[in-house]
Amino acid sequence: MVHELKKILNSYEISHKQGLKTVLASVVALNGSSYRRPGVRMLIEETGKMTGAVSGGCVEKEIWRQSQSVFENDIPKMMQYDGRFRLGCEGILHILIEPFHPEKGFIEAFRKVIKERLNFKITSRYSKKTEISSGFGTVFNFTKTLKIPVFNEFDFNTEKADETWKEFSQTIFPCFKLVIIGAEHDAVQLCSFASLTGWEVTVVAAASDMKTADFFPGIHQLINTSAEEIGNIKIDSQTAVILMTHSFVNDLKFLVALKNTKPAYLGLLGPVKRREKLLQAFLEYAPEVDDSFFDVIHGPAGLNIGAETPQEIAISILSEILSVIRQQQPVSLKTITGTIHKQIEC
Repeated sequence: MVHELKKILNSYEISHKQGLKTVLASVVALNGSSYRRPGVRMLIEETGKMTGAVSGGCVEKEIWRQSQSVFENDIPKMMQYDGRFRLGCEGILHILIEPFHPEKGFIEAFRKVIKERLNFKITSRYSKKTEISSGFGTVFNFTKTLKIPVFNEFDFNTEKADETWKEFSQTIFPCFKLVIIGAEHDAVQLCSFASLTGWEVTVVAAASDMKTADFFPGIHQLINTSAEEIGNIKIDSQTAVILMTHSFVNDLKFLVALKNTKPAYLGLLGPVKRREKLLQAFLEYAPEVDDSFFDVIHGPAGLNIGAETPQEIAISILSEILSVIRQQQPVSLKTITGTIHKQIEC
């Protein structure tokens, strides 16, 4: 969700410079099932421009209508949207609408935790009743000591005025990162598709490669480096790596250089025979490697969906990465009986 927050903050900065009011709509509770889950947010400008979405598009018009009073009096409000009769989603959304006008340090703190890839927490105070109250609001807990509300007049530390009020908290993890080692045509497609999901994409190209970042749609960072310098790239549990240099020797060099890292996923492009040959050679260069390193290796990378073109292969690889990080066994949804997502009562 952090990529959605980044877009919201970028839009807010533009609106703020133009002197336009903005409000934040957050799904803080759900009874039943819905297209999106609690914790999704959208920014609404007084002109009607919206950044983000809290549903498939059906709820947003009602949120815009409900937000008019918040624009007028700067007092947060709670609204309910019953999707059982309108959307067929069998769920009731509880949505907090509040002014979005944080203090100056908010943007700086947000950018700092994003850059340093740190977790942070967001907490909202709300009620399940449809009502207006200055006691409702949202606070970003960037650190244990740095807590900034999205509306600078909201004080989250005051005692709750109503014992029926609730709190919704969520931990925001660093933006998922994909490191693509290789810069050929198929890497361009993978970069483009991954960026559309909101992932931060780093492409590692050879030091002699003349391509620029403009060659890779949606790229976050292009690094021209060798395998020996790959350690300068931060690879954490929120990172997937895919080896696709199309050179056996280069893939081997990078695999050896990655032996002490712990990515969530490490994909090897190419057929089974190439994988076996690559891993055998890898063990000759790194016989002391921990067995857990092999647990994250997936080769050939991707799910078997009949992919042929570079675009289809990109979808196959991204699908496998998602299934790994979400700990899901890929199956056709039509084989699932009951609901796709768990019913939520919160």
